[in-house]
Amino acid sequence: MKRKVWKDKRYKAANREALAGIGLVMFNFFWWFGFAYGLGSKSPESYHYIFGFPAWFFFSCILGFAVMMGLTVFVVKFFFKDMSLEAEGEE
Repeated sequence: MKRKVWKDKRYKAANREALAGIGLVMFNFFWWFGFAYGLGSKSPESYHYIFGFPAWFFFSCILGFAVMMGLTVFVVKFFFKDMSLEAEGEE
């Protein structure tokens, strides 16, 4: 069975952008999981506080949100390309 090859450049770009999106989601999950369960697995008496929040919450939810917003803007601005949705050769 022959593998169907897509000659349209839009598919290659869409696949690259989808992989970038999946990468951002995975980074966000590992960031959140690492800080939430890494710092939050101690007893509450030993928590450190930043701006009144436990450090695990601050790093996983507040700082993580800011980092992800910055990364998302960066990826969309520099890696995603604007392209026509019309197939090549269509008029």
